[in-house]
Amino acid sequence: MVSAQSTAVSAQHAEDIAFARAMHGKEVKTGFLSNLSSKNRDVSNVASETYLNMWKKPEAENKEDETKRLDSYTALVNSYYNLATDFYEYGWGGSFHFCRYYPGEEFFRAIARHEHYLAANIGIKRGMKVLDLGCGVGGPAREIAEFTGCHVTGLNNNAYQIQRATHYAAKQGLSDQTDFVKGNFMEIPFEDNTLDAAYAIEATVHAPTFEGVYGEIFRVLKPGAKFGCYEWCMTDDYNEEDSEHRRIAHGIERGNGIPKMRPIAECLQALKNVGFEIELHEDLANMGDQIQWFYPLEGDLRKCQTVRDILTTIAMTKAGRFTTTNFCRVLEKVGLAPKGTVETQKFLEMAADALVEGAQKNLFTPMFFFVAKKPETAQ
Repeated sequence: MVSAQSTAVSAQHAEDIAFARAMHGKEVKTGFLSNLSSKNRDVSNVASETYLNMWKKPEAENKEDETKRLDSYTALVNSYYNLATDFYEYGWGGSFHFCRYYPGEEFFRAIARHEHYLAANIGIKRGMKVLDLGCGVGGPAREIAEFTGCHVTGLNNNAYQIQRATHYAAKQGLSDQTDFVKGNFMEIPFEDNTLDAAYAIEATVHAPTFEGVYGEIFRVLKPGAKFGCYEWCMTDDYNEEDSEHRRIAHGIERGNGIPKMRPIAECLQALKNVGFEIELHEDLANMGDQIQWFYPLEGDLRKCQTVRDILTTIAMTKAGRFTTTNFCRVLEKVGLAPKGTVETQKFLEMAADALVEGAQKNLFTPMFFFVAKKPETAQ
């Protein structure tokens, strides 16, 4: 499925893999504390400084700073996920995305339904060869492979996440239905016209341009194949010239390893520009839901649907944040967690606050959903 040329690991990929192994070790560990305590402190500190040095305060930012992040998006995203992955798994589980909630619906059931909705709208079926772009630690890939009977290849530029995704798939008995490839989705390592479907869940926002990543997806899909996506976008209410709006967007970018947030209109135009036919698009964050997608980030335990959901939401309460931050501070002080752990926790809290504020003001959506088809006549 993958050509010899496309599987050749570039010098950059080799460097990323070596760095990930130096920071996290070769063995996959489970549990938040064991992951933190096993990190190489010196290497982790380099990752923390690399990421944090890419940002200034919103009022001090200029176009040159933004351009630098866009040009170095691979280093930006890799540094971010080397730091944040363990916190994501600790607080959210194996699927790093948001979703809609039905009244009474348990958190992880809603997460799975969100993935099923995507697969159903793309038309993923048993035996299809499907690409998951920016697959994280493989939660959606495993769920969709098991749900549909297809084969999913997860593409991810972060070596640490690839290692964990491969481990979890084997543990779940899905190694025959999944594989995970380290690669850049701006240069997808697959031949033209070879895949039956592709999807991305809150991942392609990390690309420096929508056209670049969408164009690569278009290239590798077979004629008539579909691409489905939950995209992070700024809504039509967002005004780039408004300082408050820009502050919120900057918080989303800095807290989530995103070089530049872009509007919905740019997303749709990029799909058309590369040749896709847009079959469906809708903002699933703005459907008048009784329970809004960001309720776990608010830390409001009154909105929890089940007792189990309290465990997910409690970490975002004021008490939960205080406890986690100080727990990390103690671990860092006694040497059981690397330097930069507390800073990582802080910018993730900032990310949550910016996401909630952006949603409450209808400036941001994490689930602008679309299904786009490569024309039957495309070459």
